[in-house]
Amino acid sequence: MKLLALPLVLAAGTALAEAPEAGATAARAFLDGEAAALWDRMTPDLQAVLGTPQALRDLRTDLAAAFGTETALLSTETRTEGAAQVFDRRSAWSGSDQPLQILVSLDSAGRVAGFLVRPVPQPADSPYLAYRTKADLHLPVTGDWQVVWGGRSIDQNYHAADPGQRFALDLLVMRDGASHDGDPARRDSYHCWDQPILAPAPGVVLRAEDGLPDQPIGSTEARRPLGNHVVLDLGTGEYAFLAHLRQGSVAVAPGAEVTRGQRLGRCGNSGNSTEPHLHLHLQTTPELGRGFGLPAQFQDYVADGAVVARGEPERGQTIRPAP
Repeated sequence: MKLLALPLVLAAGTALAEAPEAGATAARAFLDGEAAALWDRMTPDLQAVLGTPQALRDLRTDLAAAFGTETALLSTETRTEGAAQVFDRRSAWSGSDQPLQILVSLDSAGRVAGFLVRPVPQPADSPYLAYRTKADLHLPVTGDWQVVWGGRSIDQNYHAADPGQRFALDLLVMRDGASHDGDPARRDSYHCWDQPILAPAPGVVLRAEDGLPDQPIGSTEARRPLGNHVVLDLGTGEYAFLAHLRQGSVAVAPGAEVTRGQRLGRCGNSGNSTEPHLHLHLQTTPELGRGFGLPAQFQDYVADGAVVARGEPERGQTIRPAP
């Protein structure tokens, strides 16, 4: 079955009260085979990704072939993901033991800016659930940052379905409930844009990519998912990935030894990112997609006003380094 997806933050925010109705209407149009009606609700950018309304018809046909018919609505939820409001619909189907999920993201005008159909994902198996981070790991940022995705369950952290990014974090800066101020189409409207990204622990730079462009808001580069990034060998069999850095901001080169708190680059929007944010995860290998993800247990930070001596930040928390 063909899946349609846009990663992380899918659209500029819409009023929360409008999102359930608009999201439910879009999902219902798809399920009822009303491709033209759903197509007319989509943004031009999403239409460009899909190509034609026929792609929606094909997806609905594939869905019926793979999953049969819908037998029960299990849940609906509208939640905030960064600057977006996302409608999440889950239901049971006759031909599958696994529930099906439809995600609809809405822009500020109530248009469908992101659309995804998939079996409800499950956390990846991991032999490292009880692992304790060996490196002296600290937050790689200054000031207050919001954990957009983080934690061990799928609902907390969509990365958990991927073995290599099983415990990854996505961080951005929220002020007055929004990730940006001003024109949402401008990268420099986002509060985390160009903020310094620091080495979370001492290590050696294995890879430093700096030449990729920052994506326009709402678009991505899936072929180079990390964008501009730094990979650190922490010297403990742990490798840290810090991704989506601003083009031209990477301040280290392969082979360099870095100290904790040293600036690696600045927050950007390169790679598979729809709005500026920092992606961070630990792996057992320095190659993306190979090996296993490792829990990232940070030391001496503040989460929602409480000092944490050692812990794993979770979705929804506001975190910052302890004084």
